[in-house]
Amino acid sequence: MALDATNRFRTFAQIVRDVAWPGLTKPDIQAAVSAVDDWAEANSASYNTALPQPFRNTASVAQKALLLAYVCMRRAGILKAQED
Repeated sequence: MALDATNRFRTFAQIVRDVAWPGLTKPDIQAAVSAVDDWAEANSASYNTALPQPFRNTASVAQKALLLAYVCMRRAGILKAQED
């Protein structure tokens, strides 16, 4: 489910607090948050189809979103694992 305006703003506000964005303005970042949320909404069916069984039918929407977040954070180098 797409974020409402309040949650998009809160996501934007938190990411601005947490991460430095040299060369980008706050409106640039806010527009990017909206674009990513729109993309996630538009591609949710494709993402769900890509997940293997039984995960696809057993995991909740929140669990599927968390899985994607963990993989993306690891790819960005910001998720540290106990084994690292």
